[in-house]
Amino acid sequence: MKGRLGQSDAEFYALEDSTTPTHVGSLAVLRRPDEDGAGLDYERLLATIEERLAEVPRYRQKVRTVPFGIARPVWIEDRDFDITYHVRVSAVPQPGSDDQLHDLVARLNSRPLDRERPLWEVYLIEGLADDRLAVFTKTHLALVDGRANVDLMQQLLTDTPRTPESPEDLWMGQHEPSDGELVMGAVIDMLSRPARTASMIQGLVGEVAESITGLQEDAANVIERASSLVRARTAVTPVRSLNVPISRSRRFAVATMDLAEFRRLRAAFGCTVNDLLLSVVAGGLRTWLISRGEPISAGTEVRVLEPIAVDDVGLGVGEQVRAYIVRLPVAESNAVVRMRQIAHGAAAQVDRNRQVAARALATSGGFTPATLHALGARTAMSVSPRSFNILVTNAPGPQAPVYLAGIEVLQVYPVPPLIANQVVSIGITSYNGRVYLGLNADRDGMWDVISMTEFLYEALDELAASAKGVDDGPRVRSQYPRRAPGAAARR
Repeated sequence: MKGRLGQSDAEFYALEDSTTPTHVGSLAVLRRPDEDGAGLDYERLLATIEERLAEVPRYRQKVRTVPFGIARPVWIEDRDFDITYHVRVSAVPQPGSDDQLHDLVARLNSRPLDRERPLWEVYLIEGLADDRLAVFTKTHLALVDGRANVDLMQQLLTDTPRTPESPEDLWMGQHEPSDGELVMGAVIDMLSRPARTASMIQGLVGEVAESITGLQEDAANVIERASSLVRARTAVTPVRSLNVPISRSRRFAVATMDLAEFRRLRAAFGCTVNDLLLSVVAGGLRTWLISRGEPISAGTEVRVLEPIAVDDVGLGVGEQVRAYIVRLPVAESNAVVRMRQIAHGAAAQVDRNRQVAARALATSGGFTPATLHALGARTAMSVSPRSFNILVTNAPGPQAPVYLAGIEVLQVYPVPPLIANQVVSIGITSYNGRVYLGLNADRDGMWDVISMTEFLYEALDELAASAKGVDDGPRVRSQYPRRAPGAAARR
């Protein structure tokens, strides 16, 4: 039947449960007024999204399962599609603080998407201090393949204040098939493709969480399982504080750093910005583990699954994601040695010449980091969680302002999904001279996630203090407030 979910999409849909929703989020903070003094209100946001839906028709489709599970589910048009159900207004008490915003995002992100409707939601969040507002999006991973279907945020954010014209949209929902028609469509598919039918049925009745063979067949153009993943197929040693069963509730925290600082350190150390970002994550994790009383021996390491965008001639953005497992030597106390070890390990697996620069992605159409984070999360979901300890997605973005409905975006924080038995996932996006880190954490397993953000800042300071010529010129520090390590309290 036309519109049947691919093997990978079906697995993302099937693997979802109440503790591990398989959606990816994005938080954009905007200026409240535009040049004409008119702010972004609900009606304006609603109209903007409605105009862009013609570019992403799957956002008007929902998933229907086939009776008796004899075939993969299908995409069908939602004849009762109601955009006001998907685009909502929320608020924090005025004058809303960043902590209140992040707590609201955590609560909104904790809720799985409604499976009876198209699998996405957008929230306009009002009440923020300093004439700001925020837009938070949630998109199911089954919606985003990076080719025909991209993340909605990629469609909404533009590089000019003027919203591009959309084609006239005369959409009308088509007939919704009955259960009998779904069964008949499945039978016709089986008869027309008998070789694939056996493989599909085996995948449906097998342990899909442990099998990635079928996924590789249908997602080969999206995910390349690098040699590092092959070597890492054996189970890693769980880190006591990082790898525990997780709850349904989330916490969300952010860190904002200056990209100029990373570029300065890149020149000083002769490494890549990505090496430095992973070193900051390693240093932050090391301090956090110590604060938790985690035993750290000489061989203690944290394995990070990091999907990376690479440049392959002839491939679209959706086909430019490659997965690598990087070992973070959290036992190493010296920041520079730690960074050198990470850089050496990454260089052994990643072709540095093929990594996509931010300026290249900026010309791909729309705000591609949103889609790349979704593809990175798809990568993580396709790999056995026993082969890595945490997920870190990193997507470079444009170094010039982007706009939503003509309003300038100040900050963009990715909100990656949590993997089963992993208490935190970290998303990183560079945008307009800043590096934005979003930490999606389990509410119980990482109740002190705010302290983790301070440890990340400390790790960057430690690297900067070790760089040659650090006192030769003025330091470029983050202009955003930082909390004391004890600021997070269990609630």
